Amino acid sequence: MFYSGLISDKTDESLFFVDTGDEKKDVKLNKGKVKPLRIDLILQPDSKVPAPKDILSHQVPNSRKMRQIARREEKLKGQGILPRKERLLQARLQKRLGKAMPPAPSGIPGRDYYDIWSESSLLEEDLVGKDPWYLKQTKKLRVKRPDRLNKKPSLLPAIEVVAPGGSYNPTFQAHQDLLLKAHEAEVKKLREEERLKKQLSFPAQEEAPTEESKFKELCEGLVEESDGEEEAEDSGAGQEPESLKEPSVLQAGAVEKKTEKQRKREREAKEQELKLRAEKEARRKQQELFRLRSIKLQLKREEEKTAQRKRKREEKRKAEEAKPKRLGRLKYQDPDLDIQLSDEIAGSLRRLKPEGSILKDRFKSLQKRNLIESRERAKFKRKYRLKYVEKRAFREIKL
Repeated sequence: MFYSGLISDKTDESLFFVDTGDEKKDVKLNKGKVKPLRIDLILQPDSKVPAPKDILSHQVPNSRKMRQIARREEKLKGQGILPRKERLLQARLQKRLGKAMPPAPSGIPGRDYYDIWSESSLLEEDLVGKDPWYLKQTKKLRVKRPDRLNKKPSLLPAIEVVAPGGSYNPTFQAHQDLLLKAHEAEVKKLREEERLKKQLSFPAQEEAPTEESKFKELCEGLVEESDGEEEAEDSGAGQEPESLKEPSVLQAGAVEKKTEKQRKREREAKEQELKLRAEKEARRKQQELFRLRSIKLQLKREEEKTAQRKRKREEKRKAEEAKPKRLGRLKYQDPDLDIQLSDEIAGSLRRLKPEGSILKDRFKSLQKRNLIESRERAKFKRKYRLKYVEKRAFREIKL
């Protein structure tokens, strides 16, 4: 039923009603048709033949005996006699009440509170002073955890954040930076391949070795050595050996003895030299007193250089720790960058296509964090060579 006119002129009772959830009202609105749920229709049996009734389903095993026991217990209970189970239970309770029962917990312990994680715990007081070997053999002493297990093998995070250019809707500059990075990696691979190809390739026809170049390479160094030997022989022939020379007069005559005057002069000269050396050392020390400021400045500069070298060594050590180590015979190789070209960018998550493999990414991450060594897929190697047998049927077809 529809009403004409403005809604603002209508009353609230004519526009709204309160749904009280009345079942009669719901049945009336649904015209008395209450349909079961679809899941209930699926679970109902499809066969029109009713299931056979189990004749013994209403029976209970030993029901007659159990009824007799129940009637006997009710009769004894009316006479004030408890059953045997009740009498045994009461006797057990009386026996327990006869013993001294511990006081009920009041909620406040009588001992002081203590930290169970501290080194000096009340629970370990019985182990204080015991032999460590005895405690270790009786499994009462914890095995000390090695310090190397507390240190992470690498400082790299388990999950690395992808560059901004790898997003589904990156900015132009971020995407260009990622493309440049991928381009540099590909150029490096090409240069390595070219270098390896150049080393393994044969020389060109113009650069190929000839018989003359081979002979010259074999004779290289032989002519120079022969010329040097001839010059040595000529020089040796012109000079006489020292053993054949006549001894000089000084060698033949006896050594002259020094006079007392000569010894006195040498002693005075030596004393004068020591005196001059001491005076020079004293002047040098006196001059160093005036150089205290420059010496301090020099020491400060040396300390700064030492601290700088130490800082560089620390930075280098940290940089080495962040790099993957060589744990096996293979060296770690960075995986290829998962990038999309400018015309492949989706722009929305709905049209985004997956790039790369999560399994490979996690496997490479374990290698990069020095948890496992670098590996490569095993190559199939045939143990026995293949044998080709020409069947009789095939030969007939071929003919």
